[in-house]
Amino acid sequence: MEKKEIKKVVLAYSGGLDTSIIIPWLKENYNNCEVIAVSADVGQESELDGLEEKALKTGASKLYIEDLRKEFIEDYIYPTMKAGAVYENKYLLGTSFARPVIAKRIVEIAKKEGADAICHGCTGKGNDQVRFELTIKAFAPEMTIIAPWRIWNIKSRDEEIDYAEAHNIPLKITRETSYSKDKNLWHLSHEGLDLEDPANEPKYDKILEMGVSPEKAPDQPTYVTITFEKGIPVALDGKKLGSVELMHKLNEIGGKNGVGIIDIVENRLVGMKSRGVYETPGGTILYFAHEQLEMLCLDKETQHFKEHVAIKFAELVYNGQWFTPLREALSAFVDKTQENVSGDVRLKIYKGNIIPAGMKSEHSLYSEEIATFGEEDVYNQHDAEGFINLFGLPVKVKAMLDAKKLK
Repeated sequence: MEKKEIKKVVLAYSGGLDTSIIIPWLKENYNNCEVIAVSADVGQESELDGLEEKALKTGASKLYIEDLRKEFIEDYIYPTMKAGAVYENKYLLGTSFARPVIAKRIVEIAKKEGADAICHGCTGKGNDQVRFELTIKAFAPEMTIIAPWRIWNIKSRDEEIDYAEAHNIPLKITRETSYSKDKNLWHLSHEGLDLEDPANEPKYDKILEMGVSPEKAPDQPTYVTITFEKGIPVALDGKKLGSVELMHKLNEIGGKNGVGIIDIVENRLVGMKSRGVYETPGGTILYFAHEQLEMLCLDKETQHFKEHVAIKFAELVYNGQWFTPLREALSAFVDKTQENVSGDVRLKIYKGNIIPAGMKSEHSLYSEEIATFGEEDVYNQHDAEGFINLFGLPVKVKAMLDAKKLK
């Protein structure tokens, strides 16, 4: 599509460095097109302050601020948590599953506004461009997508700041403190500057925002009981809470106790390795508690097979393939496994550690009567001999044949 044909663009707008300069850039390069900014509230809190004034001042015709927090938690976070999906054994996918919910709403607004194109500020080196654009393709396959980082002449954050200063765009960052961050109700990521060298220890006192390092956590543990219904957390310490409030409470508990801080070098979808520090205080507690309850309520074969599903599920989420038949099919499987994952999990939270402190469920598959080391009538220990003879038969046969070959 020729530039002159684009008269109205809907921009995924955060108010950060990238999207702040994109508004004037779009108007300069697409014949003074109308730019409609859309900000999704997925829990970034103070980052949303003053956005409307800023967006309008820099050239947007209007700004939508969409509260997606409940949808984000219940339709994206919970299905991923129920799957036990963790990317490369460490990353709880905080940025990854926020992108589909944001992009889906942007498409809805673009259609409502009759826009010619959708624009995002993701870099050509990152994963987010894929996550945004696969979602756009899923809901608006004919929509033109503008990705300035892939086509403009700006090559660095310093040059972005130069552009902003030349266009009188106010910034909350400086050249010295411009970590690349992404914040939502689930996590906060930090990348760039000194973190780009994996040899550098992160400056946690300078970086952390959702909590403190374990060294600075209280010397007394915090106990919390999480109640689940069919794999979904519904109450803390016996008090029923909505999903957004529950997440805030767990973030507070995890944050003050130094929980959920990871330093990771991950394999990006686009082929390079990337180093970052991620904070996921409440989410780390939820994943741990959910896993504990599954140990109690899932049968062995389901529990073991589900571990394989979790790996694939994490890859799909990380790679932006949320709206795909496979992800939907895996979620259907996961939902079936969660039918009896209900009960209470008590945890001891102490200086970055999450320690099991007891759990119970009416669907528990644990039988004290069978598992006891004391005297009982349910399990006949003599039966084990026949089981071992049959289970070990292949080993025995191979050993016998090997012995014959050596004669």
